[in-house]
Amino acid sequence: MRSVLVACAALAMIACASSQRDAKKVRDAATYNTQLGIAYLRQGEIPLAKEKLDRALQEDPNNPGVHSARAMLYDRLGDAGKADSEFQTALRLAPHDPEVLNNYAVYLCRIGRADEGVRRFEEAAHNALYRTPEAAYTNAGVCLRSAKRDEEATRNFKQALVIRPNFSEAAYQLSDLQFHGGKLTDARAQIDTYIGAFQATPDLLLLGVRVTRAQGDRLAAERYARKLRLDFPGSEQARALAELDRNPG
Repeated sequence: MRSVLVACAALAMIACASSQRDAKKVRDAATYNTQLGIAYLRQGEIPLAKEKLDRALQEDPNNPGVHSARAMLYDRLGDAGKADSEFQTALRLAPHDPEVLNNYAVYLCRIGRADEGVRRFEEAAHNALYRTPEAAYTNAGVCLRSAKRDEEATRNFKQALVIRPNFSEAAYQLSDLQFHGGKLTDARAQIDTYIGAFQATPDLLLLGVRVTRAQGDRLAAERYARKLRLDFPGSEQARALAELDRNPG
């Protein structure tokens, strides 16, 4: 009897291990199809994106990442009701997942719900599992800027730079906000400070050209322009500079 019981226990363990392997395969398949769906979505291949995300949902219906990706799909399709529903499902399944919070915040800001979006970005930034809080603060700043709340946006961009001084997107967004607000001296100081300490980016160099031209400093503008042409010759910003040179007004 004992040997039979031992045999039954061994069989049960084998069956359990096999079931776990099968479940992992299904979860991995869902993750893979979700990644494919997001890639197709970014390429504008909406039918293929939907096919992959529908399959991912069948494979792993309780995966918050699947629902977050489907929310982005329905947002692209213009179905706000389904997009919001999918985000709510993702948040119910993973209320503290920083990626889900960030994706939902981007969506909220895009549809004009800035206060909610900023709150979600802050939740992501304060989440110990979120590895790039500077990105969350920068996104919150962009959201606030689009809502014409420039002072709040400025604070968020500066907070991002406190966390990570070499975060070029925050430096660009802050400088651009200052430039469009007529604060040319502040914008130039921010650009020069960043480029003096870290690697220049094409966005900051092109903005540097615009700021210094607005200041009437032709020598500084040419320094920025030369560096942009030499370091990033095939960039979109270099092409924009060429267009700016052809149409200086």
